[in-house]
Amino acid sequence: MTKTETKPMTTPMTTPKKKSKRPSRRRRIALAVLVVAGLIALVPGVSLAGALSAPGNTTMTERAVEWMRDHGGGGIVNRAENWWFSHNGPKTGGEPDHGITFDTPVWGRPPPTDGAAATTTPHPPDVASVAGNSLPNEGVWQPVGPAVSGDRAMYATQVRPDSVHTSLLDGLVWMDPKLVRFDLHPGLQEPGGSWKTPAQVPTAQRLDLLAAFNGGFRMQDANGGFYLEGKAQKPLRDGAASFVIHRDGTATVGQWGRDVSMGPDVVAVRQNLDLIVDNGQPAGGLDDNADGRWGSTLGNRVLVWRSAVCVDSNGGIIYGYGDGLGAQSLASLMQRAGCQRAMELDINPSWTTFNLYGASTPGNPASVTGTKLLPDQHKDGKRYLSNDSRDFIAVLDRKATP
Repeated sequence: MTKTETKPMTTPMTTPKKKSKRPSRRRRIALAVLVVAGLIALVPGVSLAGALSAPGNTTMTERAVEWMRDHGGGGIVNRAENWWFSHNGPKTGGEPDHGITFDTPVWGRPPPTDGAAATTTPHPPDVASVAGNSLPNEGVWQPVGPAVSGDRAMYATQVRPDSVHTSLLDGLVWMDPKLVRFDLHPGLQEPGGSWKTPAQVPTAQRLDLLAAFNGGFRMQDANGGFYLEGKAQKPLRDGAASFVIHRDGTATVGQWGRDVSMGPDVVAVRQNLDLIVDNGQPAGGLDDNADGRWGSTLGNRVLVWRSAVCVDSNGGIIYGYGDGLGAQSLASLMQRAGCQRAMELDINPSWTTFNLYGASTPGNPASVTGTKLLPDQHKDGKRYLSNDSRDFIAVLDRKATP
């Protein structure tokens, strides 16, 4: 029994305990480091996951890019986009793959009367082509969309952006200020803040909805403000190009503090950069972005989808957009359309949209559908009938109560 009793008498576990203390401390330190590193990785991961799963009608790619911009990656995104569009721009030469027609349904409304009534505003002259010989209907204003009180409220045309990219057709829409009214809607992400106005055209207004188009840059890039519901989400900047909506639903475009300013009749203002057309002429320095007045998002000479809105000499509002446009050619497009003062809106194929709307079943707002003005527009005709991430302008029948 002596031998068996001496076995437990050997050094009782003290040495192993001393040896295990250091590895345990190292493990604890390593575990702490891993936990901290995991938390550092988890925070943006959770943030990105939240951005990707947020409500709205944007794609996963669009959400991921916007998340990068919000988390310090805007410079990287801008450089990548500049490189991509510079090396994958529109082709030169060629002919458009479709004709210039606007086969938009009447959507159950009474047909318009022949000719414009005396109370409507004359649309601008036809738009001259800069691409040599004009294509059939190029630059010719054609009625589009539903009739309003028996008259046409909107006219559209298509033109090529220049004499080099002759396979492209950019779109223009003129809107009669006596027949339509405008509403500014905030998006779910832009301009930020909390609003009573929804991020889509509400069902109650859809039977009076004629069209809708995109707003401006994200507010962090717009170098301007946003005013709605009696409050500014971002302060309005003197000198900024501004789309201004009055209490009676009319709208105009001008330089804030010179052509337009705050007053009791102003209900909404969307600012974006500086005017690209002023007094009927393109602004100087557009190509070189003089003094940084036209933003850093995509170089001004990069040819990409761009959009703009303006006011003509009769108070009509004109929207223009399409592919193959730099800041200078966008300004030229708007000038040729008859603009007196024009401002650039959003750019990039993901964000430039003009849709026409109407009810397929008269009196049924659930049957309202949308049609793209340009067939190669990226977003479909349903945009603005569900919550959108960015602000936009709705165009409605003027007889509707604001």
